[in-house]
Amino acid sequence: MKKKSFLLRSITGRQGRRLKEYLTAYIFIAPASILVFLFGIFPVFFALYVSLHRWRIVRGDMIGLKNYGTAVGNLAYVIAFFLGIGALALVCFIIQHILKLKKKHADQPWLAIFPGFLFMVTVLAFFNWFYHALPEVLDIAFKVRGLERGQIVFADFLREALRAEAVLPAWRIFLLALLASVAVSLLIRRLWRNRRNFNYQIFFALGFLALSVGIGLLAFTLQEVAGAYEVALAEGSDPGIWPQVISISAGVLLLGAGYLLWRRAETQATNGGFWLHLLAALVLLVGGWLLIGEIPMIIANGDKQVWDGLKVTLFFSLGTVPVQLTLSIFLSVLLFQKLIGSNIFRIIYFIPYVTPAIASAAVFQQMFSNRHTAPVNMFLRALGLPPQKWLFEPRGVITLIAEYFGKTVPAWMAGPSLAMSVIILHSVWTFVGYNTVIYLAGLGNIPKELNDAAEVDGASGWQVFRHITFPLLSPTTYFLSLIGIIGTFKAFNTIWIFRSNMALGTTDTFSLVIFIEFFEKLRYGYASAMAFVLFGIILTLTLINNRIQGSRVFYG
Repeated sequence: MKKKSFLLRSITGRQGRRLKEYLTAYIFIAPASILVFLFGIFPVFFALYVSLHRWRIVRGDMIGLKNYGTAVGNLAYVIAFFLGIGALALVCFIIQHILKLKKKHADQPWLAIFPGFLFMVTVLAFFNWFYHALPEVLDIAFKVRGLERGQIVFADFLREALRAEAVLPAWRIFLLALLASVAVSLLIRRLWRNRRNFNYQIFFALGFLALSVGIGLLAFTLQEVAGAYEVALAEGSDPGIWPQVISISAGVLLLGAGYLLWRRAETQATNGGFWLHLLAALVLLVGGWLLIGEIPMIIANGDKQVWDGLKVTLFFSLGTVPVQLTLSIFLSVLLFQKLIGSNIFRIIYFIPYVTPAIASAAVFQQMFSNRHTAPVNMFLRALGLPPQKWLFEPRGVITLIAEYFGKTVPAWMAGPSLAMSVIILHSVWTFVGYNTVIYLAGLGNIPKELNDAAEVDGASGWQVFRHITFPLLSPTTYFLSLIGIIGTFKAFNTIWIFRSNMALGTTDTFSLVIFIEFFEKLRYGYASAMAFVLFGIILTLTLINNRIQGSRVFYG
């Protein structure tokens, strides 16, 4: 009997059915993938492209990391250097994972290197085409000036842009790389029949991609640093970038070594070993902190608005999230007792969350007005206290309290402004009900038998809460704290309603600073760079929160 060809076997029989299932699945997820790319991934890469240019309404020259340098000073070059090192470290982790997988299954995956390399070339070729095509497409806006606008005119200019001298060859290279990578991938799958074949190809592709990104980012950073030194030397100054890179790098290494020694101290069998590891860890941690301690000074050399916006955002986050969680867990425990009218109180507490944010902000704006007849000021006068400016007061809360008692405090102890305190109060009022409902759901999942057994053993109500209820609510607390921190750093709409020029920028969070740069000052490139700085801060805080709380979460 004549043996069927590879192509015929691929479209018939068992392989044919699997192929049809895969194609059907890809067809179903294609619309969602397209939407995610157009409205999720593409805007991020476009914003990155904008941030690397001098962009004021119209696209200007490419200026590299200068927008980032303007925002955070030389820290931009330090972070870019660390990102390049991080990409190279990722290569090591991928290689380690491949070797573990190889050892576990006794595979010989080295043939998968070839399609993995070609997949990396395909991805880089796509970004090369994107980099050359985007300026041509953006220039269509200038070409249609003075012409009658319509779909036909736009289609003609778009076709011309995609066939430009630098764009069309880049597109052909991408198609050639794509076809070659697919063909080699299928060939390797035929030569080495292993169900983990494609997984190895993906891992090798990711490794090659991380290697190319790391090398490219380091080369780009070195080029930008050289340019910064050239400009500084022409002005007769020294930017001091390399000493800062070396100092912060050494500080990070010392902090990492100190953390490892701290963790190893817990495993020491003798008291001498424990104290030796602990003291060594403290020395390394202090040394690392001293070395990275100049980061605030580096940022201070950047845009003052960035530093002020970050400080205001930290005040907003620290004043909102802990208070929300504390009140929410207290109210949820009370409402969980099945008291008379508890269902009504659940609705009452949840109403602020479903109330339109702009409407509630407008009401708070009238309540906390600087007028003497404002409701809150009338209440203060009834108590014998002086009326306040509230949303128009730029001075810190601690400063105002100290002045009322005839005292003075240094500027660093001023705290958030009274205007920001009103915004914090509104945020707490809005989200306490939502957090309470989430905590109630968490309390409902705790087995009642645990509380009953503890009470039989003589545990008090506080002991039951401290040792049973609160630990079992740790997943809920972790979730609410995470979304709370991210939400406060992204908050915009209600803060914009509360904002007043008389508050002298003490309510301008990082999000508002970005908005003002983009829509009022029309500095699109600089605003995009600031947005990536904010994204980096949120990502860092998320990782820190996950590191601190993630290991303490008890899932039962």
